[in-house]
Amino acid sequence: MTEPHTSSAADYLAAERTFLAWIRTGLALMGFGFVVARFGLFLEALQIEQPNLPLRSVGISPWFGAALILLGIGVNLWGVRSYIRLVRDLNRGERGFERPSTFAITVAVLLAAIGLAMAIYLVSVRQPKEEKPMSSNGIVTIPGHWSVDQTVQKLEAILQAKGVKLFALIDHSGEAEKVGMPMRPTKLLIFGNPKAGTPLMIAAPTIAMDLPLKVLVWEDAEGKVQLSYNDSTWLQTRHGLPAELVGNIAVVDALAAKAAE
Repeated sequence: MTEPHTSSAADYLAAERTFLAWIRTGLALMGFGFVVARFGLFLEALQIEQPNLPLRSVGISPWFGAALILLGIGVNLWGVRSYIRLVRDLNRGERGFERPSTFAITVAVLLAAIGLAMAIYLVSVRQPKEEKPMSSNGIVTIPGHWSVDQTVQKLEAILQAKGVKLFALIDHSGEAEKVGMPMRPTKLLIFGNPKAGTPLMIAAPTIAMDLPLKVLVWEDAEGKVQLSYNDSTWLQTRHGLPAELVGNIAVVDALAAKAAE
């Protein structure tokens, strides 16, 4: 006949340590979930504060974060239930941990599934870097699909939608016509955002020579519309801009590409 198990203080302390370990696991999951979800919200706030930056999808990080937070809550609730049941069993002289913890295995599987989903998502949203044309003088020229006037109107609408100030629109061909000199349609847009431009000029004052940003919309000898602007990498090299600030001027790439569509 098997003698009943007598629980000692060590058994209760072991149960308490296990309970605290589940609490730490739950808190870690909730904390990590908050960081993951907050990252997506941070990207949204960044786009609001800097409307001149190209819009990018914040993805599904809030959903991954919420899933981890809910999993952490579930772990803590299950830890409470498991601890109460284990202490009750010890009071009755029964042995605990006679079989593998189904819940612990389930948590491990769920975490693996979430991790796999996040890895797949990160790989799927990675975009290859597009090579942009650039001549040795640092001028990028891309073809447009609309007339000069239509392209200018599109670019003006894009700038307005992003809250970027249009400082000037210079109609070179219009001014040439006034003095009786024929010239193909050529218009220069000068625009910018003090929040983006000021840090550049503080870091490298000579960049003020090339600011505000400019996009030239012009018609070539074959009647095709082109958009030209200064390459951000060339400007960085020319003025010695810190790498972390190049994004403030690289926005012109997205703006010109959108207007050329």
